[in-house]
Amino acid sequence: MGFRILAVAVCAALLGPAPRVAWADPPFRYPEGQCGPARLRYVNGVPVLAVEGTPEEIGRAIGRLALGPGRRIAAYPDDLLSEYGLSWLRRPLLLAGEPMLRRCPQDYRAELEATYAAADLDHELAVLNNTFFDLKKTVLCSGLLVTGERSTTGGPLLGRNLDYPPLGYAHDYSLVTVYRPRDARHAFALVGFPGTVGCLSGMNDAGLAVAVMEVYQARVGERLFDLRGTPFAMCFRRLLEECGSIEEARSQLAVMNRTGLNNLTVADRDGVAVFEITPDRVVVRRPRRGALVCTNHFCTEALRPAPTVNLFETLDHYAALRRAKRQRDRLGPEDLQAALHAVCDPKMTLQTMVFEPRTLRLRLAVGTVPASGGEMKVVDLGPLLRAP
Repeated sequence: MGFRILAVAVCAALLGPAPRVAWADPPFRYPEGQCGPARLRYVNGVPVLAVEGTPEEIGRAIGRLALGPGRRIAAYPDDLLSEYGLSWLRRPLLLAGEPMLRRCPQDYRAELEATYAAADLDHELAVLNNTFFDLKKTVLCSGLLVTGERSTTGGPLLGRNLDYPPLGYAHDYSLVTVYRPRDARHAFALVGFPGTVGCLSGMNDAGLAVAVMEVYQARVGERLFDLRGTPFAMCFRRLLEECGSIEEARSQLAVMNRTGLNNLTVADRDGVAVFEITPDRVVVRRPRRGALVCTNHFCTEALRPAPTVNLFETLDHYAALRRAKRQRDRLGPEDLQAALHAVCDPKMTLQTMVFEPRTLRLRLAVGTVPASGGEMKVVDLGPLLRAP
């Protein structure tokens, strides 16, 4: 176990946010198609895969329609390690990730196995793609949230950048996956990549929206990592399946076994919040003057380290977003995009999005780097989430 923890610590320390430019492929495009009731099609230019049924049925459809054609994205963890000269860490990461995956909910494991089997990809890739997020630190994101009182739409808004090394191709593989699981309380949509079971960004049919931002520091005395926890992206997906409000999500998350440090931006039909998360605590940060800013550090007195180190310009991004939220009495989706573009990483912003919980509308910019400078395409998730 000590060796695994050492490998995790080394990987977290060495994987920084600014890789060399790797290679550039011709742009990838998902082929439209159908597998049973599942269907992959383009909605206003955005690839959307709608799946339903049992975990095995869902996984089979994702594997055939998305991960199989887009199998290049399954090699992303290996490519990232190679880019940094850290391929020697692959075996330690697998040794740490395999037991984490075995402790995941059975329905997620069944979906994952069916996905990779249908795409004819091996189990080790499934392990890396679904535990790698927890065993390293590379995601550098920014978020701006406003309440209905401060929004030009009359409802809460959650905007976020997903910043991650593209390696010349990852930005082409963004996918909106709409899930209608047979036994879940809520249908939900994830903005992510095929082959990843968990949630980095998403919204459900009740209007609960979440987006994760990794954190690198915590107050002295706080545990930083727990290998016995459930991968954080799977925890956040479970919130979308089971919860309909910020308070329900907080209560559910508090009893989960969590791995590490994260900020989770959250919005529902009535408000916004940030959950500051460690393996032992979930501390809620509420909006001030109708808005909230979130980057890659804790802000609450309970968890904020002293001092907070400005790793990867997290404090600079936070300050810039605070200035942006004060520029207007009311902010709309376009204002959120402009603010997020001002703090983007020109080489790493893969996805920029705004969730509108009251209308179940997603505004999404993908396919270019930085995505924040691209056109926001509107995807009306309501009909997709309600479909039989």
